[in-house]
Amino acid sequence: MLRLVTHPLVHDCLADLRDARTGPERFRALTNRISVLLGAEALRDVPMADGTVATPLGPSPCRRVAADVVVAPVLRAGLGMLPGLLELVPNARVGHLGLQRDERTAIASQYYAKLPPRIEDSYVLLVDPMLATGGSAVAALDVLTKAGARHLRLVCIVAAPEGVAAVERAYPDVPIFTPAVDRELNAQKFIVPGLGDFGDRLFGTI
Repeated sequence: MLRLVTHPLVHDCLADLRDARTGPERFRALTNRISVLLGAEALRDVPMADGTVATPLGPSPCRRVAADVVVAPVLRAGLGMLPGLLELVPNARVGHLGLQRDERTAIASQYYAKLPPRIEDSYVLLVDPMLATGGSAVAALDVLTKAGARHLRLVCIVAAPEGVAAVERAYPDVPIFTPAVDRELNAQKFIVPGLGDFGDRLFGTI
């Protein structure tokens, strides 16, 4: 279920996000831009409904999104992707998932979860910029499925083979949208070559 996003504008954004010289202000702007592009790809198959709209010159047939969309960022790094996705789907509902990775074991533990009600029929975008070990993504998918979510897709900016494999083992039916699967994880479980600590670069806490 790996969906590699090949759009040239996505990869142009990714190149600047990877660049160690990119400061927090530009990093946030690039995150916003790439999130819009990745979100559009992840929602390519969202249900539509036919309708009519009144133009200045008369009625015109139109098509509108006919599904409820929920965006669920993994705190804290996933918050950087939220503005772009809300720009894309302004009426989307938002859930928040707090998952903290133990620096020694790399195991994720949940410390917070607040989801919108009635998400059984919603199209849920789980957003986590870095899919490293896959522990946080799988834990987040556990929370979402327990809440009733059925139409799930994971959107990330960079992935590692280990993380992709972990998600595919636990949730083989959940598509993973990403522009890049990098080489490996290092001993500290960071993606190599990756782009560093996403949250630190986003919020200027390096």
